[in-house]
Amino acid sequence: MSRTIQTKFTDHAGVQYPIICGAMYPCSNPELVSAASNGGGLAIMQPVSLTYAHGWDLREGIKYIKSMTDKPFGFNALIEKTNNKYIERMSVWIDIALEEGLRFFVTSLGKPDWVCEKVHAVGGVVYHDVTNRHWAKKGKDNGVDGLICVNNRAGGHLGDLSKEQMIEELHDMDLPLICAGGVGGEDELSDALRLGYDGVQMGTRFIATDECNTSDNYKRAIIEAKEEDISWTKRISGVPISVIKTKNFRQENSWLVRKLLSGKFKHLARTFISIISYWRLKSIKQSDEKNGSPKSTELYSAGKSVGTIDNTVSATVIMRELGESINGVKTSG
Repeated sequence: MSRTIQTKFTDHAGVQYPIICGAMYPCSNPELVSAASNGGGLAIMQPVSLTYAHGWDLREGIKYIKSMTDKPFGFNALIEKTNNKYIERMSVWIDIALEEGLRFFVTSLGKPDWVCEKVHAVGGVVYHDVTNRHWAKKGKDNGVDGLICVNNRAGGHLGDLSKEQMIEELHDMDLPLICAGGVGGEDELSDALRLGYDGVQMGTRFIATDECNTSDNYKRAIIEAKEEDISWTKRISGVPISVIKTKNFRQENSWLVRKLLSGKFKHLARTFISIISYWRLKSIKQSDEKNGSPKSTELYSAGKSVGTIDNTVSATVIMRELGESINGVKTSG
């Protein structure tokens, strides 16, 4: 029988379980978002992924997700001010998401005050990605309602601190805290809640699912990888990202790219690197689908939870089974 596990996060999100299926570029396809939310947690859609990687008009893509689930799902707003045109586009996207009824937003890489103003005006909430107390305080000062605490076991962009160090630094912020990194199964989920987190965010586990439309070789790489196979590289976006080490793996970019990333055009250089990485990943996926064999590449992003992942199942099943596994864990609310 399903139980309701109440934390500050579940109250904010209006969900049954304190579990987030995090936004992933380019892996957050609509079918994955809807399936994860159907399991009782909260999935976060990624608008750049939805529009650029999966080819949807934003509003139509949101409507498509809503056609597959009547459960809440959230919106990821990358708000680093690379240029005014990008921020203007993100502002329009946020307005569209609000018009379509979305009320949970996760901001990353920028000053979230203007997002909070828009979202709070209609009764929504904003959680902010942080890696330490400095950024957590800035988020709180800018009005966010909760913090996504990205630790040193996370996939994608990772932090420097452990989950234990992060909650020690942030427990007095008087905001809901979400543990992001290293959660792949029941033990890690329960441990995070016992430490005092209000929920967890998972990414890598939801790549190895039936609904994620990335290549089978990417999923197989996650299933076969061990924790010691995970390292980081700056070659995807110009800043450290967790990846599965492969034959041609390198951590650093070339001298020229490093020079560009340290100059006044660093934001433009990071955008360019990310675009190139996307097209390389798309090429790899097409090659995988055609040949059924992986290429040697450093672009299989994953966190250290890979050691807990040994199969590919429905995201709905993962979310529901993890939520129902919580037993005797002290929660807030």
